[in-house]
Amino acid sequence: MGYGTLGGMRVLLVEDEKRLADLLKGGLAGEGFAVDVAHDGRDGLWMASENAYDVIVLDVMLPRMNGYTVCARLREAENWTPILMLTAKDGVHDEAEALDTGADDFLSKPFSYVVLLARLRALVRRGGQARPVSITVGDLTVDPAGLRCRRGEVEISLTPKEFAVLHGLARRQGEVVSKSELLAQAWDFSYDGDPNIVEVYISALRRKIDAPFGRSSLMTVRGAGYRLEA
Repeated sequence: MGYGTLGGMRVLLVEDEKRLADLLKGGLAGEGFAVDVAHDGRDGLWMASENAYDVIVLDVMLPRMNGYTVCARLREAENWTPILMLTAKDGVHDEAEALDTGADDFLSKPFSYVVLLARLRALVRRGGQARPVSITVGDLTVDPAGLRCRRGEVEISLTPKEFAVLHGLARRQGEVVSKSELLAQAWDFSYDGDPNIVEVYISALRRKIDAPFGRSSLMTVRGAGYRLEA
């Protein structure tokens, strides 16, 4: 996790250069991200519209629909997911148009992977409109940007996947969240393993966030899913 972990976050990468997309997906997955990839603008727009992401990495030059149009249409639809736009080298006009169409930040190609991670960390912390910096469920605090969790003043150490499952529950506290919804939050579309893996992480979370504190905040709703409550 060398450059500061971003585990538990879900990112959409819209990039038509497949080699670059594969490299970025591998690196971000190593940081704990669940990464979905689209290789053209129309697919990127559809995926961003149909799914909840914590951040979008969006190239300007894309087949079928360019990044400016994708960004503008998302903002017109009041989708405020933070967007980091990848622009051409020395493309001053690209950068200006990226911001004008609603991007939150831009990065010129070629770029340093370390800088990309730093920019993504900043965007996740800032979040989109109405996304809290941290989520409080009773005395349980979940900090998505810092991958930190605590019960009262006691820090709780979680793995990236444990945190991703907890984050998916915390952002919908008091609601029943299905197993498939948790899979979508913590894993990417390519996951085709046993969906019961979610139960393993739920059990691990109970051992960490509830049992040591004498709590029962993580509930199983038989046949429906799970609920996190104060």
